[in-house]
Amino acid sequence: MPDFPYHSALIVGAGPGISASLARGLAGLGVKIALAARNVQKLDALAQVTGATSFAADASDPESVAKLFARVRDHFGEPEIVVYNAGARVQGPLAELDPGAVQKSVAITAFGGFLVTQQAAKCMVPRGRGAILLTGATASVKGFAHSAAFAMGKFALRGLAQSAARELGPKGIHVVHFIIDGAVRAAHGPDPADKPDSTLDPDAIAQSYIDALRQPRSAWSFEVELRPWVERF
Repeated sequence: MPDFPYHSALIVGAGPGISASLARGLAGLGVKIALAARNVQKLDALAQVTGATSFAADASDPESVAKLFARVRDHFGEPEIVVYNAGARVQGPLAELDPGAVQKSVAITAFGGFLVTQQAAKCMVPRGRGAILLTGATASVKGFAHSAAFAMGKFALRGLAQSAARELGPKGIHVVHFIIDGAVRAAHGPDPADKPDSTLDPDAIAQSYIDALRQPRSAWSFEVELRPWVERF
């Protein structure tokens, strides 16, 4: 559609679910798509459907992230939309958690978000425009038992989003943090017949991302919280 304000996007942490739905939605608007993940083989089908190019990258490694942006820049120029959708869960009682596993979880969920946001800012600040979308979760605002590592990462990602929005918004860059407050529907696990729409439809989530990208700068959302209509927590 001609009124869509962006022409290229990089989705980091791409895979099935929200990333795939967003890639399809953006491709339908004529946006050029780059997909990044540790395992690019899993992206083959999505790349075919969307015409996207896939790049292998470790979001928690500064050098890998810098190389990713350089490769995307060589492929189709600076991305106008950058989406961070990577995260890692480590679950268990606090006293039994492996510190190394927790460190890795926080590195992917939060530090990776910083690295990607930093590179996006380097691209966008000179142009005075762009959008950075960061995917949060219920754990962004509520830490559950046996889920300390994930909550640590998502709380930090939300803090990053707040700081980035205040710094980059006046420079023309729209930063949005999305709290996905519930389970995301999977193709292999549809909602029970007696509880329709009790999980979040990834296509509907993607539409909310796209709607935020259309917002005029006089009324930008910083944070969007999405939950199913039947809330149980």
